[in-house]
Amino acid sequence: MPQPYLIALDLDGTLLNDEKAISPKTKSVLQKTIKAGHKVIISTGRPFRSSQPYYEELGLDTPIVNFNGAFVHHPKNTGFGIYHEPMPLQVAKSIVETCGDFRLYNIVAEVKDEVYLHYHDEKLLGIFQIGNPQVTTGNLMRFLRDEPTSMLIHAAKEDVPSIRSYLSDVHAEVIDHRRWGAPWHIIEIIKAGLNKAAGVKKVADAYGIPKERIIAFGDEDNDLEMIEYAGTGVAMGNAIPALKTIANEITLSNTEDGIGIFLEEALNLKAIS
Repeated sequence: MPQPYLIALDLDGTLLNDEKAISPKTKSVLQKTIKAGHKVIISTGRPFRSSQPYYEELGLDTPIVNFNGAFVHHPKNTGFGIYHEPMPLQVAKSIVETCGDFRLYNIVAEVKDEVYLHYHDEKLLGIFQIGNPQVTTGNLMRFLRDEPTSMLIHAAKEDVPSIRSYLSDVHAEVIDHRRWGAPWHIIEIIKAGLNKAAGVKKVADAYGIPKERIIAFGDEDNDLEMIEYAGTGVAMGNAIPALKTIANEITLSNTEDGIGIFLEEALNLKAIS
């Protein structure tokens, strides 16, 4: 048997097509990948509750990287350990306090699978209620009592650069922040030093798989470190230009079975039934 590879998959815009589904072709190839002895993992900015359905659909028995590396665990093996690295509570509250100076639609804090909304917002609730989390609505200065795994700031498009500049100037040593892709004008914040690459490395180390045998797929800003870290970083055809620039390879888009077609060739899976 050939030495196993670790295959790291982003979800939105990568593994999932535009209908938020895994295509039959890609699903079939991933199942062949597992059958051939390789390790397939999900590495996403999503919380576990909203990535678990895809984890179960693929029949995975591996760790999962959530919140862009701030939460890593093995859903089926507690012996792997739980790696949860939230940001300091006082920093989170300082951000809430300062953001009042900007045109703000909402701030969301997540503590693993608990959700806290600064203001009631039906649109955001529709997104964050996937997996039926415990949801608390109200002033985060009062209701947020635990260190958050992640925070999201939903602001006016024009204010996003100013908010990001403030975050970099004041909190650069303790947090990292990114901007979501269109159409959402959202800034995502996690503890400094965390990213998908750090999460994937934890899993790779546990399996004894060197980075040369890591294949990672992504499409967005939060995939940059993972694509750069992997021995083979693969940008989807629909990926942002910055990701395509640093990727080793570019495959077809998320609506054209980019993952399935790439892996079938790279891992010589066509002979596996």
